[in-house]
Amino acid sequence: MSALTVNFNASATQATVDLTNTNNSLNSLIGQLSSGLQIQNAADNPAGYVSAGLLGDQAAGYGVDITNAQDGVSMLQTVQGALNQVSSILQQMQQLAYSSANSGTTDAAAMSANQQEFAALSNDLNQIAGSTKFGSEVLLGGNYSGTFQIGTGTGSNSQLAISFQTGVSTTALSLTTVSVGTQSDATTAITALSSAMNTVDNIAGYAGATQNELTDVVNNLTVGQENLQAAQAQIQDVNFAQASTALAAQQVLLQSGSAELANAQAEPATLLHALGL
Repeated sequence: MSALTVNFNASATQATVDLTNTNNSLNSLIGQLSSGLQIQNAADNPAGYVSAGLLGDQAAGYGVDITNAQDGVSMLQTVQGALNQVSSILQQMQQLAYSSANSGTTDAAAMSANQQEFAALSNDLNQIAGSTKFGSEVLLGGNYSGTFQIGTGTGSNSQLAISFQTGVSTTALSLTTVSVGTQSDATTAITALSSAMNTVDNIAGYAGATQNELTDVVNNLTVGQENLQAAQAQIQDVNFAQASTALAAQQVLLQSGSAELANAQAEPATLLHALGL
């Protein structure tokens, strides 16, 4: 048992230290439970703070890459929609060519009407070629080229180049001089239109394959981002069950510590009473 003195109260000093530590722990737990984070600043866990930060930065980067890839998918869907319309127009033009090539029952007036419609459809092709855009970029004019950032870094696996160097205008499809005004011209048009349709099919095939590639990239990046976020949460997020239990224990210690500090502070009074003072 320690000596009873007036100048230095060891019991009160120790109780004060214990009560301060308890109060600090209690404040820390309250902060964790209110924020949901067991690491709120670097002082809480320097190594964990750095690791969680790196994981968070990487997950955020994945989020931007996902957006970039999804933009690519949207762009290619725009291309696919336009190409579907182009294919439909070419089919109508081919039907007109077959009609005019059938001179046995198609007279000059009908051929002239076919030519007028053929010319209107040709204008539609040029309109689609010039107006199919994603943002301000013309996609099917014959000179589109873009690079999509879909991964960390600048390597070949982190970027995807997409280009459409063949357009869908009558010039690009070699249909500028094609007509169906005569039986002879219509016969030539059939061959030219078959070639144009093959060209459009090839563009559509490339767009579809690239769209599937980007969709796979989005799926892969999404899984990767989820894993990174889970790893970050494992390091940084608070375990509410454990923290709540610890909070209850610290609250009990705070009450008992306050009571014991009061008892310790009363010891000098006991000495004075013993001296008859």
